[in-house]
Amino acid sequence: MAEERERGVAREGYVIEHPNREKGASKATKAIIVLLLLVSVALMVIVTIGGWDTLEGAKAVQIAYIVLYVLMAVLIARWNRGLLPVAAAFAIVLLIFAAVSGNAWFERDKEGFTSPTLNEDIIGLLTFILVPVQVLLIAFSMRGFAQAWNVEVERPADGSRERDGELQPA
Repeated sequence: MAEERERGVAREGYVIEHPNREKGASKATKAIIVLLLLVSVALMVIVTIGGWDTLEGAKAVQIAYIVLYVLMAVLIARWNRGLLPVAAAFAIVLLIFAAVSGNAWFERDKEGFTSPTLNEDIIGLLTFILVPVQVLLIAFSMRGFAQAWNVEVERPADGSRERDGELQPA
């Protein structure tokens, strides 16, 4: 029986509920986190495609970030609370990369630099927009983690109540 509970399987005649997932604040937080992840992906895709010819060694890192953010968005949309601190950690690293590399895009308008497909100023602006998006992603990820989406409550399937180990009619 203990093994069944570890796997998230209820005893016979019982169902597992997640009461914290039903709260409006939890649903809103989840939606905001997924939205922030997808906005980050959109910004990274535009920067990656727009600056593909000029991205030196960052191509693999950006593609990895895009894939990971999409994967995290899908899993968090399915109430995977364990990825929230991971999303926050990745957001911290991306925030640092974006803050440091934003100025470099604006400095590419000098002679001798290869021009990217998209205007350098637009790529620089989009890179800087990633910074506040990542700050919000960090904040909402930690808020979601604190909401304890993983709490499970085992309740009788027929609505009856359990008292002293025996089912009582409702």
